[in-house]
Amino acid sequence: MRNSKPYLIAEIGVNFYDTARVMDISPLEAAKLYIDKAAEAGIDCAKFQSYKAGAIVSKNSPAYWDTTKEPTRTQYELFLKHDSFGENEYRELCQYTHSKGIDFTSTPFDYASADYLEDMVDFYKISSSDLSNLPFIRHIGAKGKPVFLSVGAAYLSEIDEAVRVLKESGCKDITILHCVLSYPTAPKNANLRIIETLKKDFPNVKVGFSDHVAPDDTMMTLAAAYMIGADVIEKHFTLDKKLPGNDHYHAGEPEDFKKAIANFKWIDMVLGSGEKTVLECEWIPRREARRSLVLTRDMKADEVIRKEDLMPKRPGTGISPVYTDIVVGRKIVKDLEEDTILTWDMV
Repeated sequence: MRNSKPYLIAEIGVNFYDTARVMDISPLEAAKLYIDKAAEAGIDCAKFQSYKAGAIVSKNSPAYWDTTKEPTRTQYELFLKHDSFGENEYRELCQYTHSKGIDFTSTPFDYASADYLEDMVDFYKISSSDLSNLPFIRHIGAKGKPVFLSVGAAYLSEIDEAVRVLKESGCKDITILHCVLSYPTAPKNANLRIIETLKKDFPNVKVGFSDHVAPDDTMMTLAAAYMIGADVIEKHFTLDKKLPGNDHYHAGEPEDFKKAIANFKWIDMVLGSGEKTVLECEWIPRREARRSLVLTRDMKADEVIRKEDLMPKRPGTGISPVYTDIVVGRKIVKDLEEDTILTWDMV
């Protein structure tokens, strides 16, 4: 896996099906186009979703998304529109993604998908919807791969139980992703401070953020998540936010992801190292802006310096005011004019 910080995941999901339709190309061609654009944007990982409608949802499960954006009324109907890919297609996408120099994963929503993905994915991603599906979590954890676990719509006790199951199954590399299971998530509900809570309550795992807030012009949500401590950031990825469909209207386009990456680099730059020292850029200002002991009157050689003969003034090229008590009582070694900056060879 790549080691970027934050590690950035483009959640392509099944958005490529809609792009294939409007561009009149095959879904596989569209999926590869998404991978191309993700790699060009500097994203670390292209992520898909692997499922069959009949294995994920009962036929009468109601929609829980914004039906003004995605009018499909049942989950089954929606999943059925996007479940044509299987092992062969994902294997081809895996190879193609790796050929572009980025990581590959796909969220499995059933045991069959989890099994055929095992030798493809760089890590497993488990959806928030499966957080309480502990047998499934145990099955994935036992495969020995890193696991990223979204924890949307969950209590801390449920997260703790899922993490314990992963550890008990032998999983040694766990990342939990703060997530709000609302599409799109209103900014006031993003609740990014949960990232701090998760880092405090689960100190032995990595913590990140799976974002469902619609992109703003500055991609501020992702920047804030990174500043507050997210090691991993996942966001839905589309080539056109205006496309109808379940995941386009809250997804980011390639340019949005480029802005986010630029923000991360800027944040790293301005946060710096945390080491308090004098920077090279401060050397001259430090010298010129600090103060030295300066004479308040003309003085003759061998005159004794009194406290009232001194005033601290800029620049700091002479004797520092910290040595005032040492200078007072000493003699001037030569005639000096008022406003002379004292140096040690003068006293």
